[in-house]
Amino acid sequence: MKFKIAIIGTGKVAWHFSTSLENAGHIITEVYGRDLAKARRLTSQLYDTDAQDHLDFTESAAEIFIVAVADDAISEVADAVLLPENSILVHTSGTVPLEVLGYSSAEHTGVVYPLQSFSLHRTVTWEEVPILLEAEDPDTLSKLKKLVKTLSAQHYVVRSKDRNAVHVAAVFASNFTNHMIRIAEEIMLRQGLDFEMIKPLIIEQISKCLELGPKAAQTGPASREDMETLENHHLFLQYNDQLAEIYRLISQDIIDSQ
Repeated sequence: MKFKIAIIGTGKVAWHFSTSLENAGHIITEVYGRDLAKARRLTSQLYDTDAQDHLDFTESAAEIFIVAVADDAISEVADAVLLPENSILVHTSGTVPLEVLGYSSAEHTGVVYPLQSFSLHRTVTWEEVPILLEAEDPDTLSKLKKLVKTLSAQHYVVRSKDRNAVHVAAVFASNFTNHMIRIAEEIMLRQGLDFEMIKPLIIEQISKCLELGPKAAQTGPASREDMETLENHHLFLQYNDQLAEIYRLISQDIIDSQ
């Protein structure tokens, strides 16, 4: 089943969704961007799509409208957008509840949240991306399932409060993990050491975590309650009080979770 789709937004999620959905055979009718130049840059990558800088879609042929904007802009867009009859309005956020779309002019609303981190210049393998779906009625949900199946993506039907929990867990697993690796890089560089030295350890730890489970894969001085080493590390980090406190808090949490 192929759909006519309009994309509202010009960020990373909008880029990946629009190009991938078109490649899957759907028609991208319009792309909206507050900055028309950005909308045009996106439509230049598509076959026959109009760029616009207004939210009046009343004459659009699209049946599904995908809001792919920053979380704090979704409510504003939903309130302002003008849609044709019988249209479906969905957002792509992991943390914003479905109900924020309830005051829009859409007759049907839903959520299509891809559980992945997106970068403009990295190709997305959709077969490996879980997509969390939610809708207010069975017919809309059925259409959204058909839509994501064309991307060969796994999908899960998840309510707003549970999707928020998934998003929090994802921040810990992805964003916080990345930040910890960034801190490790800064420590190495501060000592004049090559960060490449520590990369095999990072790769092995993540692989082991996913294979054995995070509890079984936990190692290090905190997991064995090596207080002497913990104190030594804490003293080393005194050049940065915030890093020293992060180290202390995480180490204590590891000890407490044993």
